[in-house]
Amino acid sequence: MADDLFKALADPTRRTILDELTEKSGQTLFEICSRLAMKHRLGISRQAISQHLAVLEAAGLVETRREGRYKFHDLNTAPLRQIGERWLAHDTSGPEENTP
Repeated sequence: MADDLFKALADPTRRTILDELTEKSGQTLFEICSRLAMKHRLGISRQAISQHLAVLEAAGLVETRREGRYKFHDLNTAPLRQIGERWLAHDTSGPEENTP
């Protein structure tokens, strides 16, 4: 699970897609492509964006739902919270000091 998550977050285009879904969740592929082209000046094909979305979906960061002939993409932040809980919940006292 964590490997897929870190792999998904490693790519700057996928992080940009997540930024767009943070701003407006529930977008179609056409909407995502349009926003990436116009707002971010990314000259990337629909097929490439679809592949990026598939990686994000495999990592659990994006969930899809169908309504009629449309497929909507929603942001899912649960995997990010799980990563945070994995390492941050154990010790909140601050960094350890090394003594000689």
